Parts: sequence; structure tokens; C-alpha cells
Amino acid sequence: MSTPPRTLATIADPLAEGRRTNKLRAWIGWGALALLALTLLVLLVWEGIAAEASPPPPERDYRAEIIRDQFGVPHIYGKTDADVAYGLARAHAEDDFFTLQDVVAMTRGRYGAIAGTEGAQLDFALALLDARGTAQRDYPQLPADTRAVLEAYASGLNDHAAAHPGELKLANLFPVNGKDIAAGFALRQPLFFGLFNTVGPLVADEPLNREFGPRIILDAESAPPAPLPQGEDAANVGSNAFAIAPQKSGDGVTRLVSNSHQPWRGGVAWYEAVVESEEGLHFAGATFPGSPFIFLGHNEKLGWTNTVNRPDMTDVYKLVVNEDETEYRLDGKWLPLEREDVTLAAKIGPLTVPASRTIYRSMHGPVIRQDDGDFYAIRYGGMYSIAMLDAYYRLPKAQSFEEWRGILATHAIPSTNFIYADEAGNIAYIYNASIPDRPEGYDWRGILPGDESAAIWNALVDYDALPQYKNPGSGYLYNANNQPFFAAGSSDQSPDSVAPEMGVELTMTNRAFRADKLMREADTIDRETLERIKYDTGYERKDYVADLFDAIAGLDVSDDPQLLEAQSLLAGWDFKADGIGTGDALALLMIREAMGNRYNNEAAPDTREQLEAAVDHLMTHFGHLDVPQGELLRLRQGDTDLPLDGGSDTLRASTLWDVEDDGRLAVRHGDSFLMFVEWAPGKPVSSESIQPYGQAITRPDSMHFADQAALFVMHRLKPVHFWRSDARANSRVRYTVSSR
Repeated sequence: MSTPPRTLATIADPLAEGRRTNKLRAWIGWGALALLALTLLVLLVWEGIAAEASPPPPERDYRAEIIRDQFGVPHIYGKTDADVAYGLARAHAEDDFFTLQDVVAMTRGRYGAIAGTEGAQLDFALALLDARGTAQRDYPQLPADTRAVLEAYASGLNDHAAAHPGELKLANLFPVNGKDIAAGFALRQPLFFGLFNTVGPLVADEPLNREFGPRIILDAESAPPAPLPQGEDAANVGSNAFAIAPQKSGDGVTRLVSNSHQPWRGGVAWYEAVVESEEGLHFAGATFPGSPFIFLGHNEKLGWTNTVNRPDMTDVYKLVVNEDETEYRLDGKWLPLEREDVTLAAKIGPLTVPASRTIYRSMHGPVIRQDDGDFYAIRYGGMYSIAMLDAYYRLPKAQSFEEWRGILATHAIPSTNFIYADEAGNIAYIYNASIPDRPEGYDWRGILPGDESAAIWNALVDYDALPQYKNPGSGYLYNANNQPFFAAGSSDQSPDSVAPEMGVELTMTNRAFRADKLMREADTIDRETLERIKYDTGYERKDYVADLFDAIAGLDVSDDPQLLEAQSLLAGWDFKADGIGTGDALALLMIREAMGNRYNNEAAPDTREQLEAAVDHLMTHFGHLDVPQGELLRLRQGDTDLPLDGGSDTLRASTLWDVEDDGRLAVRHGDSFLMFVEWAPGKPVSSESIQPYGQAITRPDSMHFADQAALFVMHRLKPVHFWRSDARANSRVRYTVSSR
């Protein structure tokens, strides 16, 4: 068949069709771009729009005077406790509104919109533990005066936010109210006794390590301890505390040392303040962002500090769930499995991406569904409770040991050791814990049957059954995150005095070995001796430290001159991270990883590989191995750059660090808020304190951004102006904040 002749018409029609096709493609392209732009716009703004606003607290008049001393520490005075709480919120926001917003976002389930996937994980935990639901349900049952303090604190945050809109990180984050503050406590408290060591592996579908480590007694040379928190921040459990009775002090003075080891920035970094009202509140110490209460410190008559303890307060149950996953079996009956769908947000670059998750709950407690379809419930001491809010409010007002201990004995505060001293010369240590009263007959360290109600405990161990001391014959008490049975320097209480079902830890840290040795050796523990002990940089060659150095000595490194030099340096090391010995820097790098692996109950790292990495780091950045420790280990905050001593698991703690581009280790966790408190015969209480940076840790333009750093690295303290006349005499600025 011949091809038709091509005319103008036959040529024009295909061209017209092509133009129409091109137009259509163009419209499709522009439409796709418009849709993409709209999607990006939605991802930029949806989270703030979708966020459910909290109703503001009732409008009330608050008024507080703030006196800031030469280091910027606020001394807050008000007619009522609520006035003081309002003033504390305003002062803290002036110094660190950046962190306070993070904490508020955590309590609102919106931290992922700030911190990305890691923040979304915390938002998931908030939903899993029903922290906001607990606050909503139980808040009305809190005493009216406690609620008044929470509402006042929330009002202070709201007023600062309203006055500084340019500082806000998220839309609709404020206002907050007392229930939001309460939800933060319900979320934060389980972090301290290690609940997420269980939740984390369950969520990640990883094997659970539910075994106790061997019993480590004081004379043990080496043995692996029981599990501590997973990951690099295992050392967050660190803290030291000392109480010295008048008969041991040599000068009749009762002394208390608070030596917490916390991150130097973030939601659990200490904030120092002195608070006083006309309703009986007068307390000096430190608190965390988001709290209207001072957590540790002293009033006129008594004081206390805390260290983290690790009781076994968590149990895991495997549920029997029906095929459509709507019911679980208990004692032969099928009960509804509670289900809640939540939307989490995770910031990725400039966008905030939503993700849906399902939360389950049973009679046991929160439930986690693993990818293989297995369901595990968890139950823990202090679950679904905000009673700690009232306890933290009452403790600073206590005027005697009996009153103070009576508040703790309510089991309102689920965990943490309390070390106490008072003007009457009493010292005490309480292994405070809400330990389940577990029936015999079950393996409480294993996975429990979820279909037997007999395995679901409903009460706590009696408070008197917890390990505790008052006025021991040794004249001193200490704790460094170790077992409670050597708190007074000898085994006045046997580990066998508590039932194994209680799960009291039986481990010793290297800090504990060292503190026990130094305190046993001292005939008297006066102020000078106590400071020497607190700032001690030595290691005992026990436990994982002995294992590590035995392994180093046993290496055959004859094939590598640099490794041979490193081995020789460590063989002659004096086991002190004081910045004097030539092997300090090398030892610092080696011990940190060994400590982390042992405390996480992980296998010891390959010693040669670890030594090679340490040698490589020092040679790359310094060109030699005998680097002075102070050149390697640094305190850095803005333009401040100072040498540090101490190490991981020494009484002078420089525990975690960031490796910076120049090879220096910028410490971010270790000795944090440090306070010495003294009651001398016939004299009013006095105290001194120090922080690593300064009062305004996220305000680079503030003169208090890093003004305590030089004192901190020199082992020096600053005065605490507990008395109002003293605060006025040393004031740098005085002003009033009010809600009107």
C-alpha cells in the first residue's frame, strides 16, 4: 500500500496534538510540584497546628523578689510557697529557657518535633507509661497546697514565654498547667531506677538480660557486676554522697557532701537556687528543669542528698493473646486488651514527619507488642503514680529526722538512695525504693506467666524492711552507687538480711572501693580529709580495673614499637587520674571503655584493639603517648577551655565526654552540682557549692555562662548565701517578678 501524500493539514494535526500533550505534561509537572510544595508546607507546620493546647492555670496574683548573688544564683522570696514557685520558674527561664522548653515538650509528647527520632522515642515512652493520663486522673487528689505550687510554677513559665515569643521553639507549646508539670514527673522518675533497660530491649525486639550478676563483696578482686543502664550513658547512674557525724569529724561539726554526677547540660542538669517563703519554706540546693521543688540540699535544721540505686523494681509478663489481638487470657478468662493509637512526630531537617504507633495496656501494666506477635506486659514499683509531687513539696519543710523519714516512708518517691544529716548530729542512709512485695514460687528474674493472676503483685515491701542506717558506730556513711551493706564501712547489715525477691543490688563501683578504703584509713574525717576524699582521683586495682591491666600486661606487642611503649607506660602508671603521671591520658582512654562494657554487662572489648585505638588517637592528635592529662581532658564552654582531672569511676568524676575535632575530650558528664553543708556546734548552718559551668548555661551572652568553671577545675567552692541578710549583702541585682 502506498503512503498518502503529506499535506499541510496532515502535518498540522500531529503538531497540534503534540502541543496538547506537552501542555498536559506541563500541567502534570506543575501540579506535582504544587502538590510537593503543599506536602512540604504541611510537614513544616502540621505538628504545631495539630498540637492540643493545654488550658492555662487559673489566673492568680503572684509576686516574688529575686536577689542574684555574684555568681547569678537566684535567691527567691515570696509571701507564699506558690509565689516562690512562680519566681523559681521565672528565674530559671531567664537562665535556661532553651532547656525548659525541651522539658515542656517532653511532658506534652512533642519532643520529637525538636529532637527528631530520639525525641520521638521519649514521646513513645510518655504514651506507653500513660504519664499524661496518670496526671489527668490523679492530679485532683493531690493536696490543694501542692497543686497551688504546680500551677504557680506553670504560670511563671507561661509568663516568660509570653514575654519572649522570639525564643519559642514550637508553636502552641504554651500555655502549660499543673497537670503538664505533673506528667513530667511521671515520665522522669522511672528513668532513675532503670525501667527503660527493660522497655528498650522489648521495643527493639532484643533479648532481655534479666539475670543478677554475682555477689560482689568488698574484698572481691574482680567479678562482673549486675546489669546497669544500656548504652553510653550507663554512667548516668553515678553519684557520691558522704555524711560525717560529730564524733568522727574531729571538730564536732556534722557534715554532708552532695556530689551528684549528672549531665552538664539538658533536662537533668542541675539548677541551683535558694528559696524562702513566709509559709515555712527555706531551702538551698538544686533542682532539675521543669520542677518547682528543690530536690536536694538543706534547710536550717537538716539536709540530704541522693545517689541512684538499682533495685529490681520491674517485672515482665508474657501475655497469651487471642488471634485478632483484642483480648488476653487471665485465669482462664479472656479480658479486653486496651489499645490506643498515637501519632508521634520526628523532626528531620526542616520537616516534621508523623508516624503512627499503637500503645497496649493490660491489668499488669503497659504492654509491648514485638514484631513476631509476642506481647509482653511490664509492672513496676511506683507505676501510675504522681504521689512523689507531694513528697518533694513536704521534704524541704521537714524539721526533724522523724518527720523527714515519715514522708519517705509513704513510698511516694519510688527510688534513689537518701543520705541525711542534721543539726542535732544525726546522720542516716536509706535505701529508698518501692520494691514489689512478690510472692514466692516464681522466677522473678525471668519472664513471668501473664495468664496467672497469682503472679501479679499488688503491694510493696514494707518500708522498714529496706536497708537503712542511723548513727552507725563508724561515725560516717557513704554511697557511690554501690550495694547498701557497706555504707558505714563494715557489714553491719548482711546481704542475706533482705529477701532475694527484693532484688537489692550487690555490686561495688570502683568509686565505692576507693571511698571505703580512704574512709576506713582515716582516724578522723575533718573538713580537709573529707575534701581530699571527695576530690580523690585514684583507682583501686580491683574488679574490671584489675582485669583490664592484667590483660594489658599479658599482651604480646613485641611486633609494634608504639604498642610496646604504651604497654610500658601503663605498667608504670600510678593509678591516679590526677594529671601528674605520664600514663594518665592513655589510662583515661582505656578505662572509660572498660567501665562502660562492664557496667552494661557486656563482654570486655578486645584489649589489643582497644590499646591500638587509644595509641592511634594520641599519636594522631598529639604526636606522642605521654600526653599530660590536662591537655587531653578539657572543660569547654564557649570560649572557656580549661584542663580537668579525674576520670570515669573516680571520686573526682570526669565520666563522659565528646571527642572534638582537635582530639581533645570535652567533658559533658561527671561531677556536677557539688555542695558541702556544715552544722557547727552553736552556729547556724553554712554551706558552699559549685557547678562546672555557670548559672546561665545556655545564655552565651551572660556573665554567668561559665563563671564557675575556673573554681570548679581548681577544686574550689563558692559560698551559698542561705540567709537573706547575707544574700542582700552579696547581691548583684535585685528585682521583683509578678503575674500582673
